[in-house]
Amino acid sequence: MRYCEKCKTYTLKDTCSKCGSQTVLRVPLRYSNDEQIKKYRRELSRDSP
Repeated sequence: MRYCEKCKTYTLKDTCSKCGSQTVLRVPLRYSNDEQIKKYRRELSRDSP
């Protein structure tokens, strides 16, 4: 998945179809038992719909 930082949308293309700007590659966080990362993953899961 690629992400347009300008209009905050996801796409599969190298350029955004809405605004024409370059998109960046977004990779999800890896699962880890590390306590520091668990904290952030829990915060992200609470914020997501």
